[in-house]
Amino acid sequence: MTTYILRRLLQAIPTIVGISIIIFVLMRIVPGDPASLILDPQTPPEAREAFRKAYGLDRPIYEQYWIFLKNALQGDLGRSFRSGTSVTSEVLAAAPGTIELTLAATIISVMLGIVTGILAAVYKNSLVDYVSMIAATTGMSMPVYWLGLLLIMLFAVKLRLLPVAGRIESRLFFTPESGFMILDTLRQADWTAFQSVLSHLVLPSVTLGFAGSALIARMTRTAMLEVMMEDFITTAKGKGLRHSVVIMRHALKNALIPVITVVGTQVGYLLGGAVLTETVFNWSGLGSLLVSAIFSRDYPIVQGTVLLISVTFVMVNLLVDTTYAIVDPRIRYR
Repeated sequence: MTTYILRRLLQAIPTIVGISIIIFVLMRIVPGDPASLILDPQTPPEAREAFRKAYGLDRPIYEQYWIFLKNALQGDLGRSFRSGTSVTSEVLAAAPGTIELTLAATIISVMLGIVTGILAAVYKNSLVDYVSMIAATTGMSMPVYWLGLLLIMLFAVKLRLLPVAGRIESRLFFTPESGFMILDTLRQADWTAFQSVLSHLVLPSVTLGFAGSALIARMTRTAMLEVMMEDFITTAKGKGLRHSVVIMRHALKNALIPVITVVGTQVGYLLGGAVLTETVFNWSGLGSLLVSAIFSRDYPIVQGTVLLISVTFVMVNLLVDTTYAIVDPRIRYR
């Protein structure tokens, strides 16, 4: 197992380097000069040129990338063009918001997707199956930002049940310690702030997790239908086991491998979808940080954020691969 993990980590290095090259080049060929967008319009040309020289923007692109790569290997992702602060500190400060949102969306998508897929498989070709698959198809085809706006219109504007945007009510005097609002409110035993954080988390996490649940539901249904045709399921039924035991203990357990694969890839897609979701709900996280950095051509922030998301995606997929052996002991890595 250790050898397999090390080999996968080595294989991930070219992927991460390739992603860094792509985002590095794309940001520099997109129209827009960082000096013109960040500095005051009245800034003299000499000051603009000094800005470009200070950040190495006057050098050839291959030389800029080589400097970035050397510094990144030493843990230095550079400094923001806008604030002048460390990219690492800005990215790490914004990461808890995205991680909290992604984890909540993952829990929603997994629970909703697996339950819906099981019901659709158990009641195959029934009204439950048809409704579930129509809802899954709708969820997969609906853009995240459009679903977010619809939920805001219904639950925030019309029914006034949930807040529109943000992570916590502005009137509350709450000081986060780690950036993970739920953990911080629990640690400080501030139940008013805890309730506010949960209510603010509902709409963006449901928006982000709905599309993922649709794909998981379809995969769960397909895997369950295949497993339920196997001989060991017929044997289990012949032994007189309860229907719920056959479904949950025998069928679902053997159908989890493809479902786990989809869940692993969905975490990466949820991180990417957080960009739109955070923009719609004014959620402070990596997504909102990335969008503002793209508009201002803050190259170091964009590169650092994309690099962190890429590394997270690779590590989640590695975790999914190692989980196979836990779910199915017959799997061995050599």
